[in-house]
Amino acid sequence: MATVRKTITRTDQQDAWVKSQIDSGNYTNDSELIRREQERTAGIERVRQALIEGEKSGESQCFDPAGFKQRMQLAQG
Repeated sequence: MATVRKTITRTDQQDAWVKSQIDSGNYTNDSELIRREQERTAGIERVRQALIEGEKSGESQCFDPAGFKQRMQLAQG
């Protein structure tokens, strides 16, 4: 993966937050913070999309555990 060196400007509040995250041991540096926050955001988006898909799938039905177990036993032969 190629890297790009950039200089960014942060507000005092943003800088304090980044420093506090690093100082608390959550991240080793700014780059790790960005990388892990990207992963976290992507995970949240996957959950959000799964919820939307679930909502679009229609009304839920009551789960019948005994019927499910019976179907699984029949499927295993």
